[in-house]
Amino acid sequence: MSNANGATPLLEFRGVNTHYGAVHILKDVDLAIYPGELVCLLGGNASGKSTTLKTLLGMVTPTTGDVILDGERVNGKPTSYLVERGVTMVPENRRLFKRLTVKENLELGAYLRSDRDGIQSDLERVYSMFPRVKERLNQKSGTLSGGEQQMVAMGRALMSNPRVLLMDEPSMGLAPALVQTNFELIQQIHEEGVAIFMVEQNANMALSIADRGWVLQTGRVVLDDSAEALLANPELRASYLGDGNR
Repeated sequence: MSNANGATPLLEFRGVNTHYGAVHILKDVDLAIYPGELVCLLGGNASGKSTTLKTLLGMVTPTTGDVILDGERVNGKPTSYLVERGVTMVPENRRLFKRLTVKENLELGAYLRSDRDGIQSDLERVYSMFPRVKERLNQKSGTLSGGEQQMVAMGRALMSNPRVLLMDEPSMGLAPALVQTNFELIQQIHEEGVAIFMVEQNANMALSIADRGWVLQTGRVVLDDSAEALLANPELRASYLGDGNR
């Protein structure tokens, strides 16, 4: 599979089906994330969004179909294998180690790396991107505000030097005033060349910064188009864009 520019996917699903016991979750899902693009996955509760992320990260193995990373079939590979090859996740609700300092959380993001100069360079990159994080380096992560914790979670993910950044509901739990700032930071990461695959309930905000999007319903991809086209799609507007926060 290649896009209009002839590029090959960095990460893709080919006919993926997943089950939890007898329950069929993902049904013949095809997805492709290309280098440097920002794509979002929309869908209601129980649509299969979380299972999609877990499958991309190696936490769930497809029953049938393939997960392909940079041309390599990675079904059943451990999460650490995928992280070493450039797939990293910013989990829902940040999931920081709250008793550790901000700096210790950032350093954990580079746990699988051994290139000291590169790690230091990426720390400086995180500091310049998130000045507030630099101000809080020696503070326990659990004492930070929700917005500050989100910055640390994104910084920690960037410390693994990712090629694809998976994001699970990045606006969840943030005060409305911080949501716009959060999406601006995501856009900034995207502009630095990192591919981003984002699951997000706030469809309006997600599509406003995305290149492309998919909509899942009960485990099937029912819409697949450019973000601009999805924003204008009457079916999507009726289902997800009524208040922008469903």
